[in-house]
Amino acid sequence: MTEQKISHLNSQGEVQMVDVSLKSVTSRTAIASGKVLLNPTALETILKQKNPKGDLIATAKIAGIMGAKQTSSLIPLCHPLPLQKIAIDIHLNQDNYCYEISASTKTNAETGVEMEALTAVSIAALTLYDMLKAIDKSITITDIKLVSKTGGKSDYNRK
Repeated sequence: MTEQKISHLNSQGEVQMVDVSLKSVTSRTAIASGKVLLNPTALETILKQKNPKGDLIATAKIAGIMGAKQTSSLIPLCHPLPLQKIAIDIHLNQDNYCYEISASTKTNAETGVEMEALTAVSIAALTLYDMLKAIDKSITITDIKLVSKTGGKSDYNRK
């Protein structure tokens, strides 16, 4: 197995922002997902639409979009990107007592949008947590992961 180089470290082992100036601008996409696990009481409250803080889904979607747009301000060494598309899908899975979150991002740039998709899912999940914590202290955010990416040096698709 060949040893991989960590791109955010220079030859002296110091942190650096990767130079993408010589890379080609290409269309790049990424999809990330995650879950917010609930207890049965929280699910019942949600189904009765009695959350005291308002529309959960709309608020979490807006937060996820805003999070994706702020990724380079939140993650050190992350390049600011012109995002052409951010889409958030939040589905209530009643059988498994959870929200399933998916975020897709798209840009035409020299570097990918994986971090933006992952940040969108994370911020949407944190928003759901914040809005539901009054009725469920046991909420668990889990399984945040990159599902797929296209563009750049290589494509990726989690089976």
